[in-house]
Amino acid sequence: MPSPSDELATLVRELHDDLATWLGTPAAPEVFARFAAAQHPDFTLVGPDGTVTDRESLLAELREARNAVPGMRIEISDLHEVARVPEMVVVRFLETHHRGEGGNHRRVTAVLVREPGGDWSWRTVHETAASR
Repeated sequence: MPSPSDELATLVRELHDDLATWLGTPAAPEVFARFAAAQHPDFTLVGPDGTVTDRESLLAELREARNAVPGMRIEISDLHEVARVPEMVVVRFLETHHRGEGGNHRRVTAVLVREPGGDWSWRTVHETAASR
């Protein structure tokens, strides 16, 4: 399985750094704005319990969650590029949410699409609980 490009690895890590900063600190509104801007207008999230959440619902929930989990960190590991065509890439990675001791692990598969300006946006994310 190919390793992701440096650009893609940075993109995945920076998005999750912004999410952890938003959830774990009294972050500036710009942090939330960056996270929101990275989500495709038709974005969907399938959570570990199978619930499907659309972009607007996710962003509304997150908007209210600023500093809800003080000290939260999100670690990204085992990042692999599963498939790529010129305007779309599928990645899989392990996402670990650290809240003090221990962590909550999720295996994530995500589809990103290239926008006309060249930036990538997150089109869909599917999370599965993982033991590591």
